[in-house]
Amino acid sequence: MSNPVPPPPADAFAAPAYAAPGAETAPAYAAPGAETIASYAAPGAEAAAAPQPQFHGPFCRFCGSVPAVEATVRGHQGFIVLMRFLKLRGPFCRDCGLASVRRMTSNSLWQGWWGIGSMLINPITMLSNLGAWSKVRRLPAPLPGAPATPMPVGRPLWKRVEILGLLLPVLLISALVWNGGHSWSDTSSGPTPTRVYLSPYPTPTSSAVDPANVKVGDCLHQVGGSTRTFIVVVDCGASNADSKVVGRSTTTTDDVCDAYPDSDSRLVRESGSHPVTLCLVKLTHATTGTT
Repeated sequence: MSNPVPPPPADAFAAPAYAAPGAETAPAYAAPGAETIASYAAPGAEAAAAPQPQFHGPFCRFCGSVPAVEATVRGHQGFIVLMRFLKLRGPFCRDCGLASVRRMTSNSLWQGWWGIGSMLINPITMLSNLGAWSKVRRLPAPLPGAPATPMPVGRPLWKRVEILGLLLPVLLISALVWNGGHSWSDTSSGPTPTRVYLSPYPTPTSSAVDPANVKVGDCLHQVGGSTRTFIVVVDCGASNADSKVVGRSTTTTDDVCDAYPDSDSRLVRESGSHPVTLCLVKLTHATTGTT
């Protein structure tokens, strides 16, 4: 008994698909350049798609820009007997930081010298701003898109008129030095100055010149204060003649000048082998040279 033959597949008797003559060889039509259209991208599209750097702070306290850095800017004001310390905390972007350093330092250049204590504190305050200036100047420019516009940095300190404030302490010190030298030196012509103490009571002196050289009728120019006054013998007609000797004595008692009613002050040299008291009367411009 033979095995049964399996039936043919169902598509064995299907009619082949009809195709027009030459259809098998006709290539698919494509417009010129169609292959490159899909791959075309606008210039810079790749850069726009690149991820932007993200900043998480700090942000500038004035404009909100980044990058920013923490810093403190200081200023000083002197008010003769009082003083004021100023402080401005960051963070600052580059432009706002430079503007703050220049503004507060320039204000201190003319506001910070008015007082003895301020003369010492103000230079230290301005020098302390070098640290803040060094931090902010190393930052790059603020990125666009901040909530506010950064401050204009303004002109450098050395281009501002406030820089002339540095001359204030120089002029003051120069005036003090000149006044001190002028007070203790005299260029008046005349005899060698006779130096003694001036006091309402006998006061010792260490002068190397004997006041006994001063005679009754001599006119004196006084240089110094009321406790240590140096005298110079000058012409009685000179404009700097301050007093005239109306009496002298070799004693130094309190009542020695009572014998000279015109006397209103006295010069006493108590130390040494020849103590002397000079009784004086004050000269005025109206009586100079006639008293």
